[in-house]
Amino acid sequence: MHTQLTRRLALLTQEEHRPLLSQGLRGIERETLRIDPTGKLAASAHPIALGSTLTHAQITTDYAEALLEFITPTDNDIATTLEKLNTIHRVAYSALGSEMLWSQSMPSILPAEADIQIAWYGKSHIGMLKHVYRRGLALRYGKAMQCIAGIHYNYSLPEKLWSLLKREEDVSGTEQDFQSESYIALIRNFRRYSWLLMYLFGASPALSRCFLQGRDHQLERLSEDTLYLPYATSLRMSDLGYQNDAQSGLRPQENSLENYVKTLSDAVSKPYPPYARFGIKNSEGEWIQLSTNILQIENEYYSTIRPKRVIRSGERPIQALCGRGVQYIEVRCMDVDPFEPIGINLETSRFLDVFLLFCALDASPAISAEESREQAANFALTVKEGRRPGLSLLRQGEAIHLQEWGQALLAKMQAVAELLDQEHGTDSHARSMQAQLQKLQDATLTPSARVLQAMGDHGDSFHRFGLHQSEQHAAYFKANPPNAGESRYFKELADSSLAETAKLEQEQTGNFDDYVAAYLASSLCKSLP
Repeated sequence: MHTQLTRRLALLTQEEHRPLLSQGLRGIERETLRIDPTGKLAASAHPIALGSTLTHAQITTDYAEALLEFITPTDNDIATTLEKLNTIHRVAYSALGSEMLWSQSMPSILPAEADIQIAWYGKSHIGMLKHVYRRGLALRYGKAMQCIAGIHYNYSLPEKLWSLLKREEDVSGTEQDFQSESYIALIRNFRRYSWLLMYLFGASPALSRCFLQGRDHQLERLSEDTLYLPYATSLRMSDLGYQNDAQSGLRPQENSLENYVKTLSDAVSKPYPPYARFGIKNSEGEWIQLSTNILQIENEYYSTIRPKRVIRSGERPIQALCGRGVQYIEVRCMDVDPFEPIGINLETSRFLDVFLLFCALDASPAISAEESREQAANFALTVKEGRRPGLSLLRQGEAIHLQEWGQALLAKMQAVAELLDQEHGTDSHARSMQAQLQKLQDATLTPSARVLQAMGDHGDSFHRFGLHQSEQHAAYFKANPPNAGESRYFKELADSSLAETAKLEQEQTGNFDDYVAAYLASSLCKSLP
């Protein structure tokens, strides 16, 4: 019997169509904390030599002032993307002085909440909007949560591939709608199987005791300064991460783009009483959050994957999706790999390409409320107990061992890996698949297990292990400084970003209150009921 996957693979195997597989785009966003030589959170401002965090295209900050975010330009080959990410790291180190980049997803030693600085973007209206949004995040989730780092993997397939599938499968409607709904179908399959990524690549089984200061938890003590769970894969992606009561019931329906957008539109317009008690300004008249709604803006929704479109100036993400459809997806669940200087390697990236193409090509039926709960439970169980011997998940209501299901999925993906290798003239996708199979056969090979084993060499201390890895990575980057051309290019980027920010501040008109009101008023898709 020919399945959708086999039919689509057969089509793409044809010589005239196979080049489409190398025409999609890949991009990576890597978050990383700046730390001082002792491993404590850096208290300094963003280095001016790296430019303006508001307008620099490749080097900015995320939530906290010390949380750097490196954004690569997109490329057809992820190997080139990783080279670009390496260059950004080397450039950053040329401006860090004695500071280093923290090697883990979970933060280093944090100061008191009041001393964690929220990211600053200058005094322009758009810069202040980004800052106030982060004030709201601190109010709602706490500042420690703003120091968690991850790897975001941006992935797209060429529009010509979607057009080919639409034509061959004789699907009615516009090409934009078919492409959007195909990406939404990819997301549904991702939710079905993303527990596998947590098992294979989760790298945060432990964290610093100070991170959970004053919070209830069920973690075990590993050492004086370290908490963990013995079989955890990614505590970052557990309920210890970016979660709260307001978002706990927010599950956008990804059975269509319209359902997804409507759910988020409702969340950014529906007041949430606990946030309403804070108000939007403090007693001194300073803004403390953008709104009192469930979400201030749609980006506040913490999801493992998002449908995305490059936005225009002043445009909201929801508007972009409504008006022009889905352009790519952003995978947000990947931990920073503490054994890799840039936080991710080529083997992992090749597997992600196989996994995401499989999710795009395979049949993806609508998700019922029951299946949605099952998916969430599988993910939650894997991040906390993924390496537990004999662990079972639920597949369509029936228990199945994690290893058995994982190996069955890899078997289905094998043809996808072979097709990508044919197009790239390599065996790197197949080799990555073999490495993942070995992890399923031997849990000690997973990053989470390797982290715990390596921590044993540092007194079972999360901090000492993290600092050791950070020092090794710093030595690597400092031994490979940017060349003259790279330094000149990034200096031009930094200088132009500073000039652009200064121009925004000098030329803006009106007041901030009106700017926020206008921005928030544009959040809803007018075409939605």
